[in-house]
Amino acid sequence: MTLVLVTADALIAADLQTKPPAKPNLIWIMADDLGYGDLGCYGQKVIITPNIDRMANEGMRFTHFYSGATVCAPSRSVLMTGLHHGHTRVRGNAGQRNPTAQALRADDVTVAKLLQQAGYRTALIGKWGLGDEGPADTGLPRKHGFDEFFGYLNQQHAHNHFPSFLWKNETKVSLPNTITPIGGNGGGYATEAKVFADDLFADDAIRFVKESRSKPFYLYWSMVIPHANNERARELKNGAHVPDFGPYADKDWPEPDKGQAAMITRLDGYVGRILETLRETGLAENTLVLFTSDNGPHNESNHDLKRFNPAGPYTGIKRSLTDGGIRVPLVAWWPTKIKQNTKSDHVAYFGDWLATATELAGLSAPGAIDSISMVPTFHGDHSKQKQHEYLYWEFHEGGFKQAALYQGRWKGIRKGGPDEPVLLFDQANDVAESTNVAASHPEFAAKLGEYLKSARTESPDWKPTW
Repeated sequence: MTLVLVTADALIAADLQTKPPAKPNLIWIMADDLGYGDLGCYGQKVIITPNIDRMANEGMRFTHFYSGATVCAPSRSVLMTGLHHGHTRVRGNAGQRNPTAQALRADDVTVAKLLQQAGYRTALIGKWGLGDEGPADTGLPRKHGFDEFFGYLNQQHAHNHFPSFLWKNETKVSLPNTITPIGGNGGGYATEAKVFADDLFADDAIRFVKESRSKPFYLYWSMVIPHANNERARELKNGAHVPDFGPYADKDWPEPDKGQAAMITRLDGYVGRILETLRETGLAENTLVLFTSDNGPHNESNHDLKRFNPAGPYTGIKRSLTDGGIRVPLVAWWPTKIKQNTKSDHVAYFGDWLATATELAGLSAPGAIDSISMVPTFHGDHSKQKQHEYLYWEFHEGGFKQAALYQGRWKGIRKGGPDEPVLLFDQANDVAESTNVAASHPEFAAKLGEYLKSARTESPDWKPTW
């Protein structure tokens, strides 16, 4: 008989060879109405964002990344479903006019639901916008893959940064703010502002991370700042309602400008807190953190866009289908997995999150989606990175409009009618989309015209009204 001695080191080595790698934790942090040019790492000169700038220095900054839409609800629907704007369930901001048109349904497959089924602990903290109490309750977050929810269900409620209540799962939690109600659904503005909602969200995000060390987790942290309080802006002419003006208190600026800058610097502080929590808990090297915005910058606080140049070199703001309304920052941070201080010009958009997250979780993505994984780009393996043939957007307010981007270069926009000519822009030479080159490149104008006709599926809730 032969006696074989096996050392502890050998047992550990054998276990590492047979045990699959741990699934990474996933954190998607999203600002609301933050522009491409609102961050220092994307060229901002006035507003201070040291934590996100450091995040970019320690990770990867994307220069050609797009939101799902130019307003919040459809953009979030694209993010959740991995379906582009012409295929996803929610294609516009319907609000109280038709709440069921702005709600996910039981048969919608979301990234949260897939990750939950893969054993992830899932949480949504902040603004939802894809379901509400009453007839739109088919879209409540916990029906679509989130184990827990804390925040706002509808966006009118979310306009108020100092609300009288928030939702914890399906229960209203009272807050000590006194509000002037406007329009129902919790909307209005605070006359006694005591508790700032995004401060509570930051605390809850950190709580969730600290409590989730025993299994992989997915945190969808959907901030509300720097979105304006639209109702307050209409009545008090200042929609940038913040606890204080921070480093901008002594600036010789109008209060809406101080408030807008203070909101962005405040959200930057939240990002710094979550990254530091990951470092302190030892979770950083197994956690992918993405920071972005739901669409382009707004002008609803009555602040001065010229002071901040929030769209950077691009034309338009929120509600525009030029790149100022849809091109957004994306910073990816994953210590030891993503090379530090890298820049990517890979053309991607919100819909790609579903394929990316499912690949990292070891799942197969559903077949009929408009989603391409960004994992090869994260790892610097550009030869394996698949590309979109085209991306697609539409907009339903003030007349139907469409846009498509072909091969990451040629941008086509149609408005006014289904037979109107396509405006064509060559983004390789005209990032501001200032010159229509359809006459000199008719073949690309025709190609984009075909995409604009065929990209969308019909929806009874979102019929084109030219």
